[in-house]
Amino acid sequence: MRIILFGPPGAGKGTQAKLIEKEYNIPQLSTGEMFRSAIKNQTPLGIKVKDILDAGKLVPDQTVVELVEEALNDEKFLNGYILDGFPRTVPQAKAFEERLKKNGKKLHSFLSLEVPDEELMKRILSRGEGRADDTPEKVKVRLEVYNEETAPVLNYYKQQGVYRAIDGLGTIEEIYARIKKVLDN
Repeated sequence: MRIILFGPPGAGKGTQAKLIEKEYNIPQLSTGEMFRSAIKNQTPLGIKVKDILDAGKLVPDQTVVELVEEALNDEKFLNGYILDGFPRTVPQAKAFEERLKKNGKKLHSFLSLEVPDEELMKRILSRGEGRADDTPEKVKVRLEVYNEETAPVLNYYKQQGVYRAIDGLGTIEEIYARIKKVLDN
């Protein structure tokens, strides 16, 4: 299975991806984790994207596409994967679609975790990761960026016929049960 787990910051993508990964034995690829690791290790990529992410902005499409392309070449992703945090823009979605076509593959599911902004704000500010962009002001910017630049990706995947809305409110287990129901059909 090739799955895109989509949603705004704080929707629970990482948490749910780990549950899917465990149950279906499909590896997760999280661009957010990749960027945070690069920043922590002060790699050239980390240095390049630190200020962008600290400001709550999106990393340029070409940088993200190259990062994902390179990562997906790892043989552990040959039989499927869960993408968490990618694609974030329509150009990224189109680049990913081209990669799938080139390799004769299809996307199994585009799962969109739907969570109201007030709940997202509460979740992000209470998760205590100590990230530079986890302040009320930066969270507002991140949600604005999501609504302006990332939400159009939903329409792109609706047209592809793989979009599935998942109610992202409730306990982790309740949300996962909804995801599982979609994946098992």
